[in-house]
Amino acid sequence: MTAIRPAFLALALAGAQSTPQCGSSSTTPTTPTPSTTTLNMQSVVVNSGPNNDYVNGLFTSVTVCVPGTSTCQTIGGILVDTGSSGLRVLSSALTINLPQQSASDGSPIVECAQFQDGFTWGPVRTADVKLAGEQASGVPMQAIGSPSFATIPSGCSSSGGTAENSLDTLSANGILGVGLFRDDCGAACASSGSSNPGFYYSCPSSGCRIIAQAPANQLQNPVWMFASDNNGVMIQLPSVASGGTASLTGSLTFGIGTQSNNGLGSAKVFTTDAAGNFTTVLSGQSLGSSFIDSGSNGFFFLDSTATGLPLCPDTADFYCPSSSKAFSATARGANGTTATINFSIDNADTLLRAVRFSVFGELGGPNAGNVDFGLPFFYGRTVFTAIEGQSTAGGNGPYWAY
Repeated sequence: MTAIRPAFLALALAGAQSTPQCGSSSTTPTTPTPSTTTLNMQSVVVNSGPNNDYVNGLFTSVTVCVPGTSTCQTIGGILVDTGSSGLRVLSSALTINLPQQSASDGSPIVECAQFQDGFTWGPVRTADVKLAGEQASGVPMQAIGSPSFATIPSGCSSSGGTAENSLDTLSANGILGVGLFRDDCGAACASSGSSNPGFYYSCPSSGCRIIAQAPANQLQNPVWMFASDNNGVMIQLPSVASGGTASLTGSLTFGIGTQSNNGLGSAKVFTTDAAGNFTTVLSGQSLGSSFIDSGSNGFFFLDSTATGLPLCPDTADFYCPSSSKAFSATARGANGTTATINFSIDNADTLLRAVRFSVFGELGGPNAGNVDFGLPFFYGRTVFTAIEGQSTAGGNGPYWAY
């Protein structure tokens, strides 16, 4: 595949978390500990996150270990993101020393992970990753914001958005990327030419330079590295009433059709293009760059001209209609499968100011030319993410199903 892996983490997150009123509760929320009673399933929660300032954030816990040892640490407050691949953990949240990945000349490798709202900078380390009863060994992961690499090269800092290298800026202790792809960048980052997007750097003492990074050495989606239940994930969340709620508890299940608890059932399969996108017909437009992303905190689509929705006075990241407006979209996969998706958008300023909730099904904002079905899409649904090249009862990934 030639396209850069999609990375659409928490689009417009900054606008949602600018003040404590935006979904915060009066006490610091807890993150569920992975359950080992069901080996392929663990709890997830939607709440205001470890920084107490997140809206529509899906969190879980991850255990990382020094490879081949019992020296491990369980870290809560990790954002579950189907819009990216790879594990990223704040260096400030890590208490164990994980081995550093090195370039061919022995220099440490550091990643500039580029998301739609910003970037994370930090060294590539190696860990054994445990989720529920599953384990992936020798996984390349990112230690975000390591003080050993405090100087961010201009090629990274100018990639767009803000640096999200601390709890105050990321509002999570890390990101668990369980998206459609095995690695986080693919062939583009393996190129030594001008098409390399600049995710990976070799950083000797004299400075950092962009390098070609083979896919196997890039950050890996840990799910595909499991011994079993390794072809995708299933996320289940309950529905949300109009006006929102304080928190939700659901489940993250590993594997698709590999056990009795993760079958596709009546879910429709929507295959994607090489970039992980499908087509959505909405407001008279056919939008080929559509995707499903648990790491985005709303429905992000079109612009005010196309939707007729005004932007919020407090932030241009969200829509603020005078009353709730309903939309009906048609999703079409590359395989021709279609389905109707109905959703509503309400006034974000009114919702976020009225109550101290963290979960809203009616948040949305502009995203010209694209449709990002963020976390509100998951409410009341069972959503499957099938990993590229992995065999499932619904065919080989990549695909979405619901």
